[in-house]
Amino acid sequence: MDTKDDRHVERWHEHIRVLAEEIGPRGSTTEGERRGSEYCERVLAGLGLSARLEGFTSARSIYHPHLLSGLGMLIAFGIYPWAGPWSAAGAFVITLVALVSELMELGFRDNLLRRWVPKGTSQNAIATVAPRGDPKQDLILMGHVDSHRTPIIFSSDRWLTAYGVFIAVAFALFVAQLVLYGLGTVTQWYWIWPATIPSAVGAVLQLAMCIQADRTPFSPGANDNATAAGMVLALAEHLRAEPLEHSRVWLVCSGCEEVQHYGAVDFYRRHRDERRNPTAVVLESLGCDGPGWLTKEGILIPFRADAELVSLAERLSEEHPEWRGYPTKIFGGNTEMADALRAGVPAITICGITAKGRLPYWHQPGDTVDKIDPEVLARVYAFTWAYLQALDVRAQGA
Repeated sequence: MDTKDDRHVERWHEHIRVLAEEIGPRGSTTEGERRGSEYCERVLAGLGLSARLEGFTSARSIYHPHLLSGLGMLIAFGIYPWAGPWSAAGAFVITLVALVSELMELGFRDNLLRRWVPKGTSQNAIATVAPRGDPKQDLILMGHVDSHRTPIIFSSDRWLTAYGVFIAVAFALFVAQLVLYGLGTVTQWYWIWPATIPSAVGAVLQLAMCIQADRTPFSPGANDNATAAGMVLALAEHLRAEPLEHSRVWLVCSGCEEVQHYGAVDFYRRHRDERRNPTAVVLESLGCDGPGWLTKEGILIPFRADAELVSLAERLSEEHPEWRGYPTKIFGGNTEMADALRAGVPAITICGITAKGRLPYWHQPGDTVDKIDPEVLARVYAFTWAYLQALDVRAQGA
């Protein structure tokens, strides 16, 4: 890597340090997140860009909707046997609302549960860099500022595996409860209520998981995701000095990614009519491994990266084996790639998720600056800068 890139990587490392150490934990809608966003805005404005904070309302916790859905399942179990077909019908309706809302929440869609969860204020820090020549496309660079809590389910690989199994089993039990209560409304068969005891147990475990998670401290979030917000800032400085030829670049340090991506959703909704041939490059957890690129992500609903963007990443990796690039997937989680795809914007995530789909120090107290690997930063930066240039060259033929 040349001297110029070394300088940008050093600046990137410094942004990570400020966000994760000087500012520290940046929980969604908290004072820490606000300070992190204001830092990003100041850096962007200091480069001579027209930077701004765009405020929005967000849920305070990713766990509140799931707590409410589990509570709904438990209430449905409790009232089922009270009054024959009437209470059975009520239990069926409550189960239906809870299950549908849960599915919509996992798919980043508005639902009834969101009406009842505590809300707070957050913000995206945004700027744009104009191209040198005729603008032919918009490139959206996005990395989130906020950090997650540190629940036990993220404390080890074994806990993560158990969590993944629990999600699948609980979903199956809740679907079974819906079917059985619908059947019981008509038949009143005596065995239906005791048959849903496993579902009630699943609901209790879901409640316990959510309560435990929301009582834990926020992570310092060095890798997840000060690395991504910091890279947006480092690339902003690079792009200010060397603008792309045909691409206007949106620089977005987003808020509230950790509570179902409220910041990304707000950005795509707010700027829907301003985009020209947009492509989104999402940045995620880039300090411990990589460069990787996501081909697929999702919990119950899968999202796949744009095929052309994946092919471009593969080509660059083949041309530069020294970068050690690789494709990967997320099982049981999403990046802000999902929000771009839902908004009709072709997207890919450049990440440090391992080839086996693991994210180092994910939502753990140990996600600190000392875990950041400078050699990884150098490889990831070189790959990402080359990727943006390749996207710009592609636009010339558009």
